[in-house]
Amino acid sequence: MNISNTPNTSSTITGFILLGFPCSREGQILLFVLFSVVYLLTLMGNGSIICAVRWDQRLHTPMYILLANFSFLEIWYVTSTVPNMLANFLSDTKVISFSGCFLQFYFFFSLGSTECFFLAIMAFDRYLAICWPLHYPTVMTGRLCTNLVVSCWILGFLWFLIPIIIISQMSFCGSKIIDHFLCDPGPLLTLTCKKAPVVEIIFSTLSPLPLVIPFLFIMVSYALVLRAVLKVPSASGKRKAFSTCGSHLAVVSLFYGSVLVMYGSPTSEHEAGTQKIVTLFYSVVTPFLNPVIYSLRNKDMKNALQKFLEI
Repeated sequence: MNISNTPNTSSTITGFILLGFPCSREGQILLFVLFSVVYLLTLMGNGSIICAVRWDQRLHTPMYILLANFSFLEIWYVTSTVPNMLANFLSDTKVISFSGCFLQFYFFFSLGSTECFFLAIMAFDRYLAICWPLHYPTVMTGRLCTNLVVSCWILGFLWFLIPIIIISQMSFCGSKIIDHFLCDPGPLLTLTCKKAPVVEIIFSTLSPLPLVIPFLFIMVSYALVLRAVLKVPSASGKRKAFSTCGSHLAVVSLFYGSVLVMYGSPTSEHEAGTQKIVTLFYSVVTPFLNPVIYSLRNKDMKNALQKFLEI
């Protein structure tokens, strides 16, 4: 994607200032240390899941292969924002270049869309395993699993390509201050020299779809799972069925709960402080908690992680 300054843009704004979390110098250093620790633990946690799945033959199943790919995605998702945020904590100017801003914009939203698609195919995997257990090995083959993973990445990175290219070619003038810790479309569009209602309509139409469509798919999948589980006669059988979905449901709840608060409303108008906190939750806190959720609630994963850490 060629995101370069057009002549009109370069004469107005060539970079932006990300305010982040304004506070004293000591507060900025404290936030730097805090988020550095969270970032490193996120990389270690998700990296451990990838290594555990890679080296434990018992986890070479579609469920854990999808989980390993999801953890790989989480590493890149948190990396799209946190390193720049850490640099801003120690920076006096807090400047991000025009190209850097839109590259962050593109990768953050593309990876977020890919995450939504991944959560949907993970729900589909659980639906097949519980509702069609006898057909599961023949339906969820390694080839289908690979095709689903590749489709998630391709679709996620194609979805926002055209809208972001269009927005990047617009002229920005006046204040170059973005009251956020990342290049979010809302603050960016307010900095354009003249309003572009068509662009705003296109973006506001396309943006919710990677959230809403997978979310509806997940809800339908789990409605069918719930109906199938309720037909299981034994209590132990019900517990076993629910235990295979518990971790995924927890991750879906964390991610979608915060994302829908942010982008679920038609206008998505929030106070800057609320916007930052909610965005921080689904972009930093959720990737940090995911390895904990999967390792604590899954016996096989817990055993594999213990073996990996003993190496």
